[in-house]
Amino acid sequence: MSCMSCWRPALMLCLVLSSLPLVRAADEVKITPDVVYGHKDGLALTFDVFAPLSNANGAGLLFMVSGGWYSSWSPPEAALPGFKPMLDAGFTVFAVRHGSSPRYGIPDAVEDVRRSVRYIRAHAATWKVDPQRLGVYGMSAGGHLSLMLGTASDEGDPQAKDPVLRVSSRVQAVVAFVAPTDLRVMVWQTEGHLPAYDQFPALNLPVEEAAKYSPLLHVSPDDAPTLLLVGKKDELVPMKHSENIYAAFKEQSVTSELVVYEESGHGFVPQEREQAMQALVEWFQNQLLK
Repeated sequence: MSCMSCWRPALMLCLVLSSLPLVRAADEVKITPDVVYGHKDGLALTFDVFAPLSNANGAGLLFMVSGGWYSSWSPPEAALPGFKPMLDAGFTVFAVRHGSSPRYGIPDAVEDVRRSVRYIRAHAATWKVDPQRLGVYGMSAGGHLSLMLGTASDEGDPQAKDPVLRVSSRVQAVVAFVAPTDLRVMVWQTEGHLPAYDQFPALNLPVEEAAKYSPLLHVSPDDAPTLLLVGKKDELVPMKHSENIYAAFKEQSVTSELVVYEESGHGFVPQEREQAMQALVEWFQNQLLK
């Protein structure tokens, strides 16, 4: 298996979210596919909504559909099993796609997912979620985007012509699996970067630009509470990424936890995958429901 395939969204979903118990019955979840939250070069930016019908708790979770900063469409019914733990706990899930590599780069992806938060908050009543109880999670590149939302969002521009851009892009809780936190050590221009990174066009980025999109460099006391989940055997995104940002969170008194899974790498082994998903659900319950 190539390193690039490790980062592809479809495989990412399998690595983190598969091997879970059978999905909720379709009549217990309302799926709203392909909601358009913006446009880029005439192309629609979309997300799918998965809403529990009987036990909704009023909080929303945005899942970053991203691996290697590739973001691709798949039938929402195929993704439904992966959202079972969150749906069972009453969370409404938004599977957010961004402008995909190789056509679009990391700055575009960050801009897109910020817009997705603004749009969901502006239309929160449509999906019966509290606009002040939004969490975000993702794996690998999706974890990076989640951390960017947690550390480098804003309250919106009240002077913007686009009403969506007047809305805050802040989230209230973050869970990041095996996430890159310092892109400066990963981009192609950095001498000594891992050869595997040459397979990812999104990392063809100037070092100065990489710094702007490195969550590690944006940590501040008002960041969202963040749970970092890492595999000790990860060779693609070494756990030092998470250790460094965890130290920065602690220095800034940001509510945060770091959980290391001894037998997992960039993908999680089945038992630890289930443990990680339980940790995710509990984190969002503690941060968004209490």
